[in-house]
Amino acid sequence: MTSIAGRPLRLAHRGDWRRAPENTIEALLAALEIPACDGVEFDVTSSKDGVPVLLHDDTLARVQHRPERADALSAAELEAAGVPRLEAVLAALPERAFLDVELKDVPAPSVVDLLEAARGKELRNAVVSSFHVAALEPIRRARPAWPLWLNSSALDERTIAVALRAGCRGISAEWQSVNARSVARANEAGLEIASWTIRRRSMFDRLARAGVVAVCVEAAALDG
Repeated sequence: MTSIAGRPLRLAHRGDWRRAPENTIEALLAALEIPACDGVEFDVTSSKDGVPVLLHDDTLARVQHRPERADALSAAELEAAGVPRLEAVLAALPERAFLDVELKDVPAPSVVDLLEAARGKELRNAVVSSFHVAALEPIRRARPAWPLWLNSSALDERTIAVALRAGCRGISAEWQSVNARSVARANEAGLEIASWTIRRRSMFDRLARAGVVAVCVEAAALDG
């Protein structure tokens, strides 16, 4: 991964939720209007009929103010409630935007085809991430060369070992676990390090000095 002007990529956490509901096309595009923003992070799960959609939580309660689970509704029903399809999101985002596509669970088979149609066989300017090795495994089998990140709240030797066994290019670790020593240890093992999620600009600078390649940001940290 390449940094921008010697600094880590600044990735908007679920878009700019200050201007539109998180994980919507509107929020993602709003983030990309900010000059300091290099790309976006968003969450992918599946509808009842197996269509990849963007939603972080198990249910629609927090953002859409509805009690249903995502997997209890069809893609059409979810769209009507404000939950977009992955296909529509990929079509709307410019190729210049770096994408961190976080899988909340084992992906629908169509996820690979949709990502490849949008970003090519080499998955240009994008990475697939997840907290769950089981979610990354189908991607690794289908497209062994695609970059994968293991998301983790820790950046320790155990996490590094899990990421290596899973065939990941890197680890996206919670910011509290990231420092120059932990990044160096991961780099020595051949892994790049990203970090999540911060709101303060000063913290972005600290993580940059530690050697991360990307930072998931929101609020003031998104503005640069």
